[in-house]
Amino acid sequence: MEHSPAIAQALAEVGPRLKRLRTLRGVTLAALAEATGISKSTLSRLESGQRRPSLELLLPIAQAHQVPLDELVGAPEVGDPRVRLTPRRVNGNVVLPLTRQPGPLQTFKMVIPAGRNTPEPCTHEGYEWLYVLSGHLRLILADRDLMLGPGEAAEFDTRLPHWFGSTGDGPVEVLSLFGRQGERIHVRAAPRSRRDQLQDGP
Repeated sequence: MEHSPAIAQALAEVGPRLKRLRTLRGVTLAALAEATGISKSTLSRLESGQRRPSLELLLPIAQAHQVPLDELVGAPEVGDPRVRLTPRRVNGNVVLPLTRQPGPLQTFKMVIPAGRNTPEPCTHEGYEWLYVLSGHLRLILADRDLMLGPGEAAEFDTRLPHWFGSTGDGPVEVLSLFGRQGERIHVRAAPRSRRDQLQDGP
C-alpha cells in the first residue's frame, strides 16, 4: 500500500519519536516491555524503524507513557491541552497516581478516610516513603505504633509487617512514593564542608 509523502514522512518519524520520548523519561526498554506486554525486540525494531507502527503497538505504549496517541504519531495538537488525572478507589482510599510514566518509582496522592482505622498489617516486596500533607496518620511498622502529623515523613522496607491509616479523628492526605523492587528515593542533603570531606579521605 502506497502512502502520500506526508503520511510516509509521519510514519518514518514515529520510531525516533518513540525512542526520544522513552529516553527523555528515563525508561528502559525492559521497563516499557513490562508495562505494555510488548517484547523488547519488537519495541527496539519499532524505534529503529524496522517494524511498521500499528494501533495494536502504539495504543499500549501511549497508555504506558500516559500521553495522547497523537503525540506518538506527530499529529497537530488540538483541543484542551490540560492533563486530567483520574482518581480511583483502592481499599476504601482515594488514590491519585502522579507518576505519568513507567519506572522503578511510582508516586501517588492518597486521601484516607477517618473510618479506615483498623490495623491490618501486610508484607510485600518494595520500599515506601510517606509524607503527610494534612490530618494525622497512624503507621504500624513491625512492633512500632507511630503517629505522623502534617509535614512529617516516614520510609520503610515493605517486607516488614506494616499498615497505615487514619487515627480515627478525621481523613488523612498523604503523598506516597513506592518502589516495587526495593528502590529507595535519594535525598540530597546540604553540601558537605571541605573539612568533613578531608576527614573522610578520598
